[in-house]
Amino acid sequence: MAQPVRSFEGRVAVVTGGASGVGRALGAALLREGARVVLADVEKGALERTTAELGESGGEISSRVTDVSDGASVEALAAHAFDAHGAVHLLFNNAGIGLGEAQRRVWTLPETDWSWGLGVNVWGVIHGIRAFVPRMLASGEPGWVVNTSSGNGGLTILPTTPIYSATKAALTSITETLHYQLLMEDAAIGASALFPGPFLVNTQILNSGRNRPAELSDPDSPGADYVSMEDLARSSGVRFRLTEPEEVAGYCLEGVRAGKFWILPPSEDQDARVRARYEGILARRNPELPE
Repeated sequence: MAQPVRSFEGRVAVVTGGASGVGRALGAALLREGARVVLADVEKGALERTTAELGESGGEISSRVTDVSDGASVEALAAHAFDAHGAVHLLFNNAGIGLGEAQRRVWTLPETDWSWGLGVNVWGVIHGIRAFVPRMLASGEPGWVVNTSSGNGGLTILPTTPIYSATKAALTSITETLHYQLLMEDAAIGASALFPGPFLVNTQILNSGRNRPAELSDPDSPGADYVSMEDLARSSGVRFRLTEPEEVAGYCLEGVRAGKFWILPPSEDQDARVRARYEGILARRNPELPE
């Protein structure tokens, strides 16, 4: 049975989406804890800058350009990490994208939007599990897998973001299944679902269209409905306050140390929404629009 990873000193950690946001913050926090860090990201320039900047403070850090929506690219990342370090103890399947979908109805969203969102947010994690978990199991060493979900979709539903919500709901399900199956295998590694928050996280996820493949672009798309977290909050009708990525990285590593599956910060608002949703399910009550 998996034991919590109490110390990160000397452990090898792979972080996807590592060039910015929560991924960058995780890389920085892990370096401070003495881990050997491999950052992966699809954006070469940003990845190189982040690797150089984080490396200035010391510690062992490297990087590899990786498109998580491409299984072969993630396999190459795993091969690189294991060849370079001999093991991987911590895998953070963190890469994710947001789409400009607010104020558009689910039946109007183009197939290319669905393909891009599912490709990165869902297939990216599936590829990570397929590429790393068999190698981690074969090593027999203790370890942990953290998949970044979201309170939006992963716990409750924000009706203005149908694709994003769907991808994060899938991630919670996939991660919970991974947790159960690792228990069934009596594996030395465990799994967690990370829910960044409790407020909107101050990242560039809404600007991820800069990395969108040309073949998944839609010339008829009206474009993003928002360009900042503040715009998203207004369009979605949620309270505007930001959580910094460093806060998320901090409680994420605390959760791994404690062996927690559900890694999410205390939040009365979120707890109330989760409780209302599941009480509604048990009561067979129709969902109502959030206030």
